[in-house]
Amino acid sequence: MAQENGVDGPSQWDLLPKMAPFFDRHLLFPLLNDRDPTPDVQQAIFELLKGTNMVDYVGNLEADIKGLDAPPKEWETKRQDVMQKKITLEENTNKIQDIFDNPEIIGNLRSDKVANLNYLKENHDVNAEDVNALYEYGRFLFEMGDYGNAAAMLQRFRVLSTDSDLTNSATWGKLASDIIETDWESAMGEITLIREEYIDRSLFNNPLAQLQARTWLIHWSLFPYFRHEPARDTLTELFFSPAYINTIQTLCPWILRFLCAAVITNRNRTRNSNAYQKQLKDLIRIVKQEGYEYHDPLTDFIKALYVDFDFEEAQKKLVEAEQLFESDFFLGQSKDAFVDSARHLISESYCKIHQRIDIKDLSTRLGLNQDEGEKWIVNLIRDTRVDAKIDYQAGTVVMNHPPQSVYQQVIERTKGGFFRTQVLNSAVGR
Repeated sequence: MAQENGVDGPSQWDLLPKMAPFFDRHLLFPLLNDRDPTPDVQQAIFELLKGTNMVDYVGNLEADIKGLDAPPKEWETKRQDVMQKKITLEENTNKIQDIFDNPEIIGNLRSDKVANLNYLKENHDVNAEDVNALYEYGRFLFEMGDYGNAAAMLQRFRVLSTDSDLTNSATWGKLASDIIETDWESAMGEITLIREEYIDRSLFNNPLAQLQARTWLIHWSLFPYFRHEPARDTLTELFFSPAYINTIQTLCPWILRFLCAAVITNRNRTRNSNAYQKQLKDLIRIVKQEGYEYHDPLTDFIKALYVDFDFEEAQKKLVEAEQLFESDFFLGQSKDAFVDSARHLISESYCKIHQRIDIKDLSTRLGLNQDEGEKWIVNLIRDTRVDAKIDYQAGTVVMNHPPQSVYQQVIERTKGGFFRTQVLNSAVGR
C-alpha cells in the first residue's frame, strides 16, 4: 500500500501485507512484534492473537491498549476455560503418554503404523481415538504458545497415526513450532519432509494444491534461510529448482528480494563454483523477466549492474538496499555481508570493462571515501588475484586484460555445439 501511494523510504518496500496470507498467525506474530510498538501495531497483534489460547498475553495487551490497570474480567474467565480444557486433554492422553515413556514398549514398535496400532490395541488397549487425542493436545498447546511441548506431542502423534490429512497438518504444526523455538536442524528436516512426502507425493495429481503448498513452504523457509547458515545453500538450491522458481514467478515474485540477498551474500563462500555462477546467471535472467511484476532496491541493483551496466545506478540502489535491510525482519542480520559482497561485485564488473580506473571515482561508486577506497582496492587485488597494479602518483589502477587465446575462443564458441547437434538430429529424425 505504501508503494502504491508513493511513500518514500524503507516503508515503501514493506512486504508484510503481501506475505501475511502465507504465514500461520503464530509465525506472523514475531514479524509484527519486531516493529515499533505503535498503537496500530499493538492493535494488529491483538487482533491476530485474540482467537488463540494465549489468554494471559492477549489480556495484558488489551489492558495496555486501553490504558487499564488490569486485563478485563472476561480474560480471567477465558483463562479458567483454557486451563480446564488443558487438564482434560492431558488426562485423555495419559495412557498413550505412558506408553511412549516406556522404552520396552517403544522398542517393540516397527515402521509399519498399522501393525503398531494393532500391537498397541491388543496389548495395551490403545485405539485410533487415543492417538488422535495426541494431535488435539499438541494443537491445543500450540495455540497456547507452548511450542516445545506442542512439537513433542505432534511428533508422537505422527509416529502412530495412519490419518494422512492429520499427519500432514501435524507436520506443518511441528515445522512452525521448530521455527519459533529456533530449532533449525529439526525445522530443516520438516521442510524436507513436507516437500518430499506431502507436496511431491501426496499432492502429485493436484497441481493447484502443489502450487499453493509450495508458496507456503517458501515463505516459512525464510526463517531458517537467514538465521541458520547451513540452510542457505540447501534452500537456495531448492528455490532455484524449476518447480519452485515457477512458483515464485507465478504467486510470490517478491521472494526475489531474498534470492538476491542470498546469492549476493553467498559470493564470498562460493564465487568460484559453477553452481554459484549458474545461480547468478539465473537470477539475472529472472530479475529481468519479472521487472514488470516486482522490483525493489535489491532487484534493481542486479538489473543496474548486470543488465544495464549502469554503475551510478547500482551504487544508488546499494544505498537504498542498506536502508531496506535495516527494516526487513529476515534480512537485518545479513546487511554487512550483503554490502561487502555487493561492493566486490561492483568492483569486479567495473574492472572487467575498464583499462585504467580512477581510484577516487571507483571509491565514490562504492560509497567510500578515497582512503577507504584505496584500502578496498588493495584488498580486492590481493584477495581476488586480479592482474592489476596501482599507480599511486596518478591515483589510478591499471588493469591488465590479457587477450584470449585463439584456442580458448574456439572452445567458447563451440561449447555446447555437440549437444545442440544431437537435439537437432533428433528433431529431424522425428
